Amino acid sequence: MKKFAPLFIVIAAVLWGVDGIVLTPQLFSLPVPLVVFLLHALAFILMLPMFIKELNEIRQMKKGDWGAFIWIAIFGGAVGTMAIVKALFYVNFVNLSIVILLQKLQPVFAILLAWLILKERLPKRFFLWTVLALSGSYLVTFGLNLPNLNTGEKTIAAALFSLLAAFAFGSSTVFGKRGLQNVGYRVGTYLRFGLTSILMLLIVLTTGDLAQLGNVSSFQWLIFLITALTTGGTAIFIYYWGLKRVTASVATICELAFPLTAIILEYIIRGHALSWIQWLGAIILGYAIYRVSAINKEVIQKQSL
Repeated sequence: MKKFAPLFIVIAAVLWGVDGIVLTPQLFSLPVPLVVFLLHALAFILMLPMFIKELNEIRQMKKGDWGAFIWIAIFGGAVGTMAIVKALFYVNFVNLSIVILLQKLQPVFAILLAWLILKERLPKRFFLWTVLALSGSYLVTFGLNLPNLNTGEKTIAAALFSLLAAFAFGSSTVFGKRGLQNVGYRVGTYLRFGLTSILMLLIVLTTGDLAQLGNVSSFQWLIFLITALTTGGTAIFIYYWGLKRVTASVATICELAFPLTAIILEYIIRGHALSWIQWLGAIILGYAIYRVSAINKEVIQKQSL
């Protein structure tokens, strides 16, 4: 099953794309910290019976393992999510060019940190396909146009928050791989949601956003539940299964299926038609992900010899 591991990461990224276009926009009337807290806490409550069964494995974790998952909770769960939403707020959810453009740097951060922290070594052609994947992702987003950076006086703030989000998510991929070295993907999923829930609870208590809990509508509670069962907990579960079996560098390229899915759903649901160059970019991105997956198979075969 190892050869299919990149596909599991792609599936998880597709689910995140569905979440970003279909589900999360229904929650924009709520404070961002409260949304992040409820998304993680509800998923963790549903996981709790399974989490209790894994306590023996958790007791055997070392300091480095705990450090990796604490990093993920801080940056992947809290900082990254709030930073990207803050960046979108600064551009009023209208002009997304600067935000999306800088998010393309996420694989760059991940690959660099994988080299520095995990000592990953990849063949030169991996970087060729990485450049091609990033190029395809750019074409899907912008076509042949240059990004419109005219977002007013808050452009710099939006850019800084976007960079922070790209680093946070990219580093979470690397530390996720590090954390899964000594624990199973199930335990990794439980810790990801449990630690983030604790951190976000402290944040919403500090900011006073927990008092807005009564403003959550019945429809929004349904959205939270659907998210926890699909694009939240289930997606991370699938993602960590794949991440345990591929390098962090390969994983971060497969994650580019996320913006690709979002763009296609924008076309299907909201009628934002894609140009021929955007479809070409989608084909290039898809092929580059396929080639990167093939490299991962070669690495696995060499390791088994």
